[in-house]
Amino acid sequence: MSDFSSDAVLLRRIEYGDYDYIITFLSETNGKISVIAKNAKKSIRRFQGSLDLFSTMNIQVSFPKKKKNALPVLVNVDLIDPFEKIRTDVEKTGYASYWMEIITFYLEEQKSQSGLFKLLFFSLDALNSGAISKQVINLLFQIRFMSISGFAPDLKNCGVCRMPIDKTRAENSHGKVIFDVKNGRLVCDKCMKRTVINSVRISKGTLKQLAWINENGITKAGRIKFSSLAIKEGETLLQAFIPFHIGREFKSLLFLNRIKREL
Repeated sequence: MSDFSSDAVLLRRIEYGDYDYIITFLSETNGKISVIAKNAKKSIRRFQGSLDLFSTMNIQVSFPKKKKNALPVLVNVDLIDPFEKIRTDVEKTGYASYWMEIITFYLEEQKSQSGLFKLLFFSLDALNSGAISKQVINLLFQIRFMSISGFAPDLKNCGVCRMPIDKTRAENSHGKVIFDVKNGRLVCDKCMKRTVINSVRISKGTLKQLAWINENGITKAGRIKFSSLAIKEGETLLQAFIPFHIGREFKSLLFLNRIKREL
């Protein structure tokens, strides 16, 4: 691998020995990458105040020439935006930590993800500034993450008969459509031959709004107004489907939900 420089978001930082950190970034050019920041705990000139979670910076990374299996080395950073208002708000910290954990555990190392980098940067910037509500930007991040990663469910048609959901009736589900979490699909009443054990009920209006923010540019996300019910339904669906699909329980999501209950 060649040495490189790229804008990047700090996803995770782990202490390593007395002076070093192992840091995971989502970089714009090289995707997710884990590096070692040598002497970072005492190096004022290179790293002081720059290696905080959620921060965006330009990183310079060098690959060891002799030890090919060794971690790349973080040579230098130039801070772009620390997004400090996220770290001083416990609920914003919960949302951002959830996004970081999704990316960290889903993406493979060193595969270019420029679209996902732009989505994460936009989401952090909006969360930090308060330009878009925390709940809406969380919905936007999750559904766009699924779309970019290639496992977004079809939110417009029944996954069995392919009938557009707008044309189906939902009489047996209290006016709502069933989302089958295990198979990642909507199921209309006509195709509901048996009870789906792992399922979420969601209204057609919420499905339309989720589809809208998935299909339109991310900068338009603030234009759509979600009701409190739509936000609740959207979060319930996405936060059930994503962890199930990735195959892990997210500690950050448990923390976020606890904080929201307390608030």
